[in-house]
Amino acid sequence: MLLLNKEDIRKVFSMKDAIETDKECYRLFSEGRFDVPLRAVINGSHGNFLFMPAYCEDMGAAGLKIVNIMPGNPEKGLPASIGQVLLIDGETGVVKAMMDGTHVTALRTAAASGAAFDLFGRKDAQTGAMIGTGSQAMCQLEAMLTARPLREVRVAARNFEKTKAFVKKAREELSSYGAEIIACEDTNAAVDDADLVILVTVSGTPVCSAEYFKPGCTISAVGAYTYDMQELDPAVFDKCGKIYFDSVDAVLSESGDILRPLDEGTLTKDQFTGDIGEYILGRIPGRESDDEIIVFENVGIGALDLMTAAKVYDKATSEGIGMIWE
Repeated sequence: MLLLNKEDIRKVFSMKDAIETDKECYRLFSEGRFDVPLRAVINGSHGNFLFMPAYCEDMGAAGLKIVNIMPGNPEKGLPASIGQVLLIDGETGVVKAMMDGTHVTALRTAAASGAAFDLFGRKDAQTGAMIGTGSQAMCQLEAMLTARPLREVRVAARNFEKTKAFVKKAREELSSYGAEIIACEDTNAAVDDADLVILVTVSGTPVCSAEYFKPGCTISAVGAYTYDMQELDPAVFDKCGKIYFDSVDAVLSESGDILRPLDEGTLTKDQFTGDIGEYILGRIPGRESDDEIIVFENVGIGALDLMTAAKVYDKATSEGIGMIWE
């Protein structure tokens, strides 16, 4: 079995690789090539334990991601999201690899935002905004900068001191992208006039007001993976032209961003555009005007972990990266 840590993965797999992998995965998912049961969630006293299986006969592989969301971890110097991914041979059942699931999760989730921005974002996008500075935020920011050559990105979160610390680190780690990264104390000020917006929090209430989303912006809402979470202001649904999903079934089983407005009658299923893979296959329309607001709601599907793990494994074995555990 090949063991791969975060640095091993970073050596062989770039954010651009991850975005292209996600787009390929969404296409195969919408073609029905994956068997992806809805993830099992156990609600513990300190957080949530998530188990995400997937199988793809075409790939000859199965996978299982164990990811645990522990809101109190940052106070202990640990990521709020932590886990492992197992890559399994689809013919023999042998576990071929175990890799850092925390980084795989952050990478493929960020690449989902990157894919949405690449496919739906305005080509002339200049300004980005991100609400949230948690364990997935750095990868999310990199995905945004990979998808579009932005001039400026504004970052905001609940704790301004943490926001400033995050921005300082981001300026160092992502300096090659050439964007000015700015810490904002106010979330509405951050998203005001932004072309691309990422919401990556575990908030139970909307993190900014929909009135500040500019015409033509593309919003990737990442964080709401339970009914009690709702980071997206539902008023945006009266303004947006299209609503895409990674998997509408997965979103409708989990996300408070969508389920709560549906229950309250401020959103109807008739407003749904469809899965991002359906767009990639040419079955549904994409952006049709520069003024259209587009929402991409994604909760994460096990197919992404499986395909990302398989691609990482292939690159790592070809380059001799990682440690063999016999």
